[in-house]
Amino acid sequence: MSIIDNRKAYHDYFIEEKYEAGLVLEGWEVKAIRAGRANIKESYVVIRGEEIFIFGMHITPLASASTHVHADPTRTRKLLLHAGEIAKLIGKVERAGFTLVPLDLHYAKGRIKVEIGLARGKKQYDKREDEKKKDWERQKQRLMRAKV
Repeated sequence: MSIIDNRKAYHDYFIEEKYEAGLVLEGWEVKAIRAGRANIKESYVVIRGEEIFIFGMHITPLASASTHVHADPTRTRKLLLHAGEIAKLIGKVERAGFTLVPLDLHYAKGRIKVEIGLARGKKQYDKREDEKKKDWERQKQRLMRAKV
C-alpha cells in the first residue's frame, strides 16, 4: 500500500532498477507518516562510506507529538539494505554515472519502506518526447471511446 509517490522522479530520470529499503525512524516520524504528513519530492539519496542516507525527506510533526522530543522535520535518515545490495549500488553510482532517487514510500508487512531507484538523468528532449507519447496515448483513448 503506497503512502506517497514521487512522480517527479519518473519525469526527470530513466529508472533502471528498483530497490526496497527500510528506514531508521523515530516514533513521532512513524506516527506522522501514518497520518500522511510526509513529502519525498525534494529528497535525494546519498552514499557515505558503506551506508546509504536519504536527505531532504520532510516529515511534518503532529501537534500531539511528545513534549520532550525535539522534532527535526528534515533530518538525515539512514536506509537499511543488505550489504550485497549496497555494494552493487556503490559500484553503479560511482562507475556508471547513475544516481539514486526515492520513488515512493509504502507499507510492507506493517513496516514503512522506501523504494529507491537507480536512475539516469533525462535530457530536455527526452522529457518532451515522453510528454508527446503520453498526449498521443490520451488522444488514442479518447478516439476509441468516441467510436464505441
